[in-house]
Amino acid sequence: MRELCLLSALELSTLLSKGDIQAVDLAKSYIKRIKKFDKDVKAWAFLDESFILKKADECDNLKNIGRPIGPLHGLPIGIKDIFGTDEMPTECGTVLRKKKYSKGDATVVSLLKSSGAYVMGKTTTTEFAYFDPGKTTNPHDYERTPGGSSSGSAAAVASFMTPVAIGSQTNGSIIRPASYCGVIGYKPSYGLVSRNGTLKQSFLLDHVGIFSRTVDDIAFILREIVKRDTEDKSTISFSSGNFLKITQEEPPFDPRFIFFKTDMWKNLDKESIKVFDKFIKKQGSNVELHETPSYFKDIMKYHKIIHETDMAYSFSDYYKNAKNKLGKELVKAIERGQNYKSRDYVEAVENRDYFYNLFSEVFHDYHGILTPASSGVAPKGLNSTGSPEFSTYWTYLGMPSISLPLLSGSNNLPLGIQLVGEKFDDARLLRTANWLMKKNKKDV
Repeated sequence: MRELCLLSALELSTLLSKGDIQAVDLAKSYIKRIKKFDKDVKAWAFLDESFILKKADECDNLKNIGRPIGPLHGLPIGIKDIFGTDEMPTECGTVLRKKKYSKGDATVVSLLKSSGAYVMGKTTTTEFAYFDPGKTTNPHDYERTPGGSSSGSAAAVASFMTPVAIGSQTNGSIIRPASYCGVIGYKPSYGLVSRNGTLKQSFLLDHVGIFSRTVDDIAFILREIVKRDTEDKSTISFSSGNFLKITQEEPPFDPRFIFFKTDMWKNLDKESIKVFDKFIKKQGSNVELHETPSYFKDIMKYHKIIHETDMAYSFSDYYKNAKNKLGKELVKAIERGQNYKSRDYVEAVENRDYFYNLFSEVFHDYHGILTPASSGVAPKGLNSTGSPEFSTYWTYLGMPSISLPLLSGSNNLPLGIQLVGEKFDDARLLRTANWLMKKNKKDV
């Protein structure tokens, strides 16, 4: 058998439930891995070896005395350090919250625990989940960014330091790090997963998502965290029972896609353009190239207005009382957000549903949209987390998207392809993503 830390969450869950491995042995495998790699990757904001072993031991004891166990029993999961956790601090990547604890677990953390998982540790985030970088490096090249803001979650999964990790996205904070780090990053439909107990940037744009190394693992974890939550008014009632089953099915016929280059295509480097062109040609008649809808030109502007206005509100106390301790990029965004006119904000909000309703007709004929997940491979340097521009449309519209590590760009570094689906058709999106992964062995 391979080292336990190299197995998928689904494989590990099967071994744990059958009693073929103990949770403590699994924990020790990850601790060994972390000791070897995290000194360079720096994916963890909080990690306590004794705590991990204690939690794993508790899982083994519960199983040994015959207590009922959940589907995620004994799985350690990395949690982005903006999610409330009652057993460890939630610092949100800022000195202003050093060693501060939340008032309890975020809903998504609580659901994972009730399914048998335990919080392995808190993964590094950019400051307040915006653009000012944290300490994390890219596992493929320590001198390159891992992306942000879910930097540590993506890097920890890419380094095999955790089987899966939870992240968040308000612009491109899941899709871009997944592309840079060479893992799968999934942002569900807006309203599918509760944000209660999580750092709030924007009620209209914040999403909770998952990083993994297989699409099956995404579906496996998603099934446990989709639940209507009265504490998050965006959430809807949604049946999640068949996520994994549907994901593992073969589509009834080969899916058809639109490939949107979008207006940001000009920002791709030459090597990445060649890689994506080759990918499109390889798909043959399954993919058609389409021009970006004309009304999309306003989305970048509308997203920015909502995002920055909401941040000016959400972070107003921090700005008022400790502006000099905030990162430069965050301060600039807050100050821009203070100056937008109310009519601009209302227009940006009202056009979300209007644009989506116009655009959703695409799914009458196609299974999904394909676009780059990022504007190239991870850039050199750790002073920036790269551009989220290939995610902005889909985050604004609340559509589910997933970055798949199918490509390699310059210097043989990872480059993700992004698949976007219809709202609340997440199960079919994951099934289609699985099909794409199987059909396209990684191009190098």
